[in-house]
Amino acid sequence: MTQYRIEKDSMGELKVPANALYQAQTQRAVDNFAISGLTMPVWFIQALAYVKSAAAKTNQELGHLQPHISEAIVDACEKVLTGEYYNQFPVDVFQTGSGTSSNMNMNEVLATLASNSLDENVSPNDHVNMGQSSNDVIPTSIQVSCCIGVYYHLLPAANHLINALTQKSKEVGHICKTGRTHLMDAMPITFAQTLDSWKSQIENAIAGINTSLEQVKSLAQGGTAVGTGINADPQFAGKFASNLSASVGISFKPSENFFYNIGSQDAIVALSGQLKTLAVAIIKIANDLRWMNSGPLSGLGEIELQALQPGSSIMPGKVNPVIPEAAAMVGAQVIGNDATITVAGQSGNLELNVMLPVIAHNVLESINLLTNTCYHLADKAIVTFVVKQENINKSLNKNPILVTALNPVIGYLKAADIAKKAYKENRPIIDVALEETELTQQELENLLNPEKLTQGGIA
Repeated sequence: MTQYRIEKDSMGELKVPANALYQAQTQRAVDNFAISGLTMPVWFIQALAYVKSAAAKTNQELGHLQPHISEAIVDACEKVLTGEYYNQFPVDVFQTGSGTSSNMNMNEVLATLASNSLDENVSPNDHVNMGQSSNDVIPTSIQVSCCIGVYYHLLPAANHLINALTQKSKEVGHICKTGRTHLMDAMPITFAQTLDSWKSQIENAIAGINTSLEQVKSLAQGGTAVGTGINADPQFAGKFASNLSASVGISFKPSENFFYNIGSQDAIVALSGQLKTLAVAIIKIANDLRWMNSGPLSGLGEIELQALQPGSSIMPGKVNPVIPEAAAMVGAQVIGNDATITVAGQSGNLELNVMLPVIAHNVLESINLLTNTCYHLADKAIVTFVVKQENINKSLNKNPILVTALNPVIGYLKAADIAKKAYKENRPIIDVALEETELTQQELENLLNPEKLTQGGIA
């Protein structure tokens, strides 16, 4: 039989596992919300510990918390941040909408650790939660965790992908290939133009994410229950932001309107929208890679992705584009997460949003998935693909659409007739144009040179 102890809160007594660092309110949440088995993300737990540490330091500086208790709470936060006690945060994502259970979970764990180190009672509410409410702690922790995830994980990953695209462009960018619109043959382009297009998608998505983070760095902390700042020192918000910034290494500031940050999650909704933009860019790149890799005999066969694993349990020798497929699925998940965050963001009922935990879960999952996908796409697809020059040249030289370059010289209708004849007879466009126009071989070779056509302009 599991060993337990008796804990008491404002609602009475209940059993708590003997070795648990949390106390009664956490146990009530565990009992009440056995819904998904999903617990709050690690980055959120880290952010919550940073918030509690900064709050303890601030309350000490303002003369409201005894130094030895503050120091014990800060030390307990450091222990949580090492990862040793993550198993002490068992509360389900699908809990009370304010995240009160997660706030009290952290308060209780820190209080137990601090009490043990001091050999005196440290209160989860009166000491650890001093000058705070779940209603400003949880929005603040969501925003801090997003900043941690983006600045320390997603941005390095995205830059890694950008660097991979840049390097690959230098390697194969000079090679011409048939461009395609509507999946049909179009004017030629270079690999550099394709790769640089992908790179611009990632760069612009990251620019949007960075812009949205400016609002995310404005915090609710100090607004307490409804935004008025009841039970918090008037100087708390500013000093808290300074202490938090020093600990996390990111520049935070108090919100100009606590009611905004507590009653809405618009800043996170906006960030999620920018994460969705990055997801859409990744899906686009993944699908382009899949098309270019298709075949190897009956598809486009323009590139060959690295063979990573057998592609079929029944067809020997089959190899599939598994990394682009995984990346596309991540994109779909992030888009779905954004839809959840959008719905949850609407649940700012009067003075409090009441879908905070599911917002935290989904936005942090999106950041984590996109981070890992950027690395995988860069290292196992972009850097390693090989260009199939022979296949590219076969279709490039016979492409009837090259006749577009003759429009200014012979007119659209005449050019269309030449293209149709070349396609029907499966002949190079230059041979048909030589028969159907008065242009010389040298003139046609100059006008229909694929490399020159990738540079644009008028013949």
